[in-house]
Amino acid sequence: MADDPHLAHGMGTDLEPPQWPAITPAEAEQLLARFPAAGRLERLTWHSPRPFSAATLADTTAGTLFLKRHHHRLRTPRQLTDEHAFLKHLGQHGQPVVELLATATGATALQLGNWTWEVHRKAPGLDLYRDRQSWTPFLSPAHARAAGAALARLHKSAGGFAAPARPPQPLVTSLSLLTATDPIAAAAQYAEQRPALATYLASKPWRAALDEIFAQHRLAEWAPDLAAQPAMWTHNDWHPSNLLWTDAGAIASILDFGLSDRTCALHDLATALERSAVRWLELGPGRPSDIAECDDARALLEGYAAVRPLRPADRALLARLLPLVHVEFALSEVDYFAGVAARPALADLAWHDYLIGHADWFLSEPGRGLLAAVAAEGRY
Repeated sequence: MADDPHLAHGMGTDLEPPQWPAITPAEAEQLLARFPAAGRLERLTWHSPRPFSAATLADTTAGTLFLKRHHHRLRTPRQLTDEHAFLKHLGQHGQPVVELLATATGATALQLGNWTWEVHRKAPGLDLYRDRQSWTPFLSPAHARAAGAALARLHKSAGGFAAPARPPQPLVTSLSLLTATDPIAAAAQYAEQRPALATYLASKPWRAALDEIFAQHRLAEWAPDLAAQPAMWTHNDWHPSNLLWTDAGAIASILDFGLSDRTCALHDLATALERSAVRWLELGPGRPSDIAECDDARALLEGYAAVRPLRPADRALLARLLPLVHVEFALSEVDYFAGVAARPALADLAWHDYLIGHADWFLSEPGRGLLAAVAAEGRY
């Protein structure tokens, strides 16, 4: 079953043994003792199936808490502090983000042994997408529309957060390649800052592969327009299962800012489309390529533009960006699987199926159809 603590989401549609062991009651008790407002542990009620860290819901004498544990090679307390500062900013500006608990010294992240921990109060709302994989669509265009409006509101609140970009680390969505004058040189520098990625790419004709993808999608023509977009911190993982809902179908809470960094609003919007408007898990040899959810894409854009209007030039740039918006995070996934997780087969999957395969799909007739829907004139 999906909430079995010993099973987690894989990179496909199946559940599999987790990369990281489930959090134990003993670990939870040790952790909660460091947080004065946490209360005493009563029971662990659910273990997250998400693959990149371990997390659990814990009932305590002070209420229900969400405990999240990262391997220290993935996140240090210092690295989490950047993310938490963004969360605090958004909360102070009215966004429905999680409430962080602090230790007696005021820290919202701490290291115990090889693990880095954070503790949140349970976010309000219905977890309608709890057991659904990433890269699966909304349950309805109405949900897509509500998600688009919520993303626009988040962007309005994020504009005043002036922190610099995060330093190099695994599993963060950044924006340096697609805005560079020489994107291949920028990719080489990106790899040099990540030794596991550099080692992985050393045996690949990666420069030719990226050069071909960039040429196919005419990056040189629109990179200057993307570089001119106002920089801001963004969510970078906007998909249905990172949102909690009200009975009326509105957004009650926004979850998981683990991939957040300084990009731009259109990049974040393109990421939201890439995460939710294509049924990527159905793509594969011998399977139909018609996996686009154009109605969801239109609805998400309508919701967004109702709060933060999109000009025709914005829609055109968004459509050109969409086939490549995943490239930098795909490289970050390769780095994670080749290094932190030590799973070379999944590093290959991230390189071939994700980075190259997703870009190639946008050259298909269904892919071009989705891009036309994104660029088209409409109510948004």
